[in-house]
Amino acid sequence: MKSVTSGKRKRAIARAIITEGTGKIAINKRDISTLQMFNRLKIDEPLRIAEKILGKINFDVKISVHGGGEQGQIDASRLALAKAIVKFSNSKELASAYALYDRNLLIADIRRKETRKPGDSKARAKRQTSYR
Repeated sequence: MKSVTSGKRKRAIARAIITEGTGKIAINKRDISTLQMFNRLKIDEPLRIAEKILGKINFDVKISVHGGGEQGQIDASRLALAKAIVKFSNSKELASAYALYDRNLLIADIRRKETRKPGDSKARAKRQTSYR
């Protein structure tokens, strides 16, 4: 069985393809063990919760992510991974555990950069005018 999900964060878009296997997780064809420590811990969170509820992890995940910055890509990958695990396992208990732990594991953070306004260089702060 194969399942495909996606996750977004800011400008980053991740697509996770989950298949039956032995528990290998790769982001852009690189194993997650090559990530920096905090990024690896962020990706590990949905895996550890799933391991507690489902038992042994018997699937492989390939995540392809593009756009945005490094942290946005990690958050998009984390969202895609969690959604893929829930879809693959069909576990309502796992979905509620994810929601209790961190809502952003299943629901995307839709905040985006505010557009700059015409006649100004920033989105909000206006230029001060001198009257003297």
